[in-house]
This record gives sequence, C-alpha cells and structure tokens, in this order.
Amino acid sequence: MPAVIPPPRPASGLLRVREHVRAEDDERLHSLLWRAGDGWRMISSAVLGGGIGERSWVLNAQVSHGYRRTDPDRHLAELARAAGAHGPGVGLMTAADVRAYGHACDGGVEAVATAGLGVRGWAASPAEGTAVAARPGTVNILVALPVALTDAALVNAVATATEAKVQALLAAGYDCSGTPTDAVCVAARSPRADDEVHAFAGPRSLWGARLARAVHQAVGTAARHTYPTPEARAAETCVSDSYRAQRGS
Repeated sequence: MPAVIPPPRPASGLLRVREHVRAEDDERLHSLLWRAGDGWRMISSAVLGGGIGERSWVLNAQVSHGYRRTDPDRHLAELARAAGAHGPGVGLMTAADVRAYGHACDGGVEAVATAGLGVRGWAASPAEGTAVAARPGTVNILVALPVALTDAALVNAVATATEAKVQALLAAGYDCSGTPTDAVCVAARSPRADDEVHAFAGPRSLWGARLARAVHQAVGTAARHTYPTPEARAAETCVSDSYRAQRGS
C-alpha cells in the first residue's frame, strides 16, 4: 500500500518570494527573489553563494535554454543587484519558467520549488561524467526552517530534501531521480543566545519530517505545473529520449 502523505498546512509567510521580469537575448525571462534579511544561515549547492554561511537573500533566475555564459556566478550577482538584493546571497539558475513554482508549508517549514524536467535521468548512470555543468534544465529547491540547525543537521537537511524530491518525482509519474543540474538551498535561523540548536534533520526527526513533507508537496506541484497532462508528459518524453539518443547516452 502506498504511503499516505499528510496534506500541507497553511503557509506561515516565512518564505515569500517576489517575481521579477527582465528582457535578455530577445526573451522575457523571470526570476524569484526571497529577501530573507539578517539572521539566516544557509547551505546550498548553488553556483553563487554555495556552501554554508550567513546569507540574506536567494534568487532563482530563469535563463534561456541555449544559455552559453561561462560566468554564471557573475551573471547571477548582476541579476540580484538589478532586483535590489545586496549583501551575501544565494543564486540559483534554471531554464524552467519559474512562475510555475510550487509552494508548500508543514509545521512552520516552507519550501519553494521550480521544475525543469526536459533533460532528466537517474543519478547512478553508466554514462561518463563531465568536467562542466550540463545545460540548465533543473529542479531547484529552496527550504526555510524557523529554527537553528547545526552544520551536520544542515547537511542532513539537504539529504532529506533530495530524498523527498525523488519521492515527489516518482509520485508525479516521472521515471527519474532528477536532472543533471538540480540545486538545493536550505535556510535555517542563525543561533542566538539561549536558542535551541537542533542536531538532526533526517526524515524521521521533528524538523526533518516537516521539511520532507513540504519539499514533497512543492516539487510535486511544480512538476505537475510543468507538464500537467499525461499527453504533454508523453510528448516531452519523446523529445527527451531523442536528445539522449543524439548524445549517445
């Protein structure tokens, strides 16, 4: 019997993203900006602001499918400044239309996800890896927790978010674990005097369970927004199969 996922609880307003639009290369491209402000520690695999540290904003920027710039970190920093974000932050990139994002909340944890699933597959593959990132397609996940986490718990939270992402993709009917360029950012409160700092964020821990349910709902919503019908998904699969055949993978 398949697991029953509890319905998402109402959003708390912790993770409010604002949409921005720009003209670039004769296209109208969109971005989502979260102005977190001070008092946040983030862990991310992003090309801009990745690693663990104090961060005050997160930008998820749409780029063209034929993106060719070799300085994505500088490009994202430029886009963030143009959107009014200053100081240290995190920059994510995707070829998906970020307006079709999924947003979910569970027990005070909020998640926002965008899903570009045109070039997808399984993480463990016989194909040889490359020294540079693949073309942007990308499932991008942003999670915010209203509590402080240790460094180890932040790493644990990334693993939990990734597991929930794969579960959501499978539940939505996708035969994959993600895309070659998926990225994640988990934000937790910076510890203050007398604050409890949580040491666990696995899927059965208090905050990890909430994180997993929020990410599961957000990714599932974004995936369904991207290809809402079985017919659209089947047509996209043909395109994806053709792309893989051309690459010899």
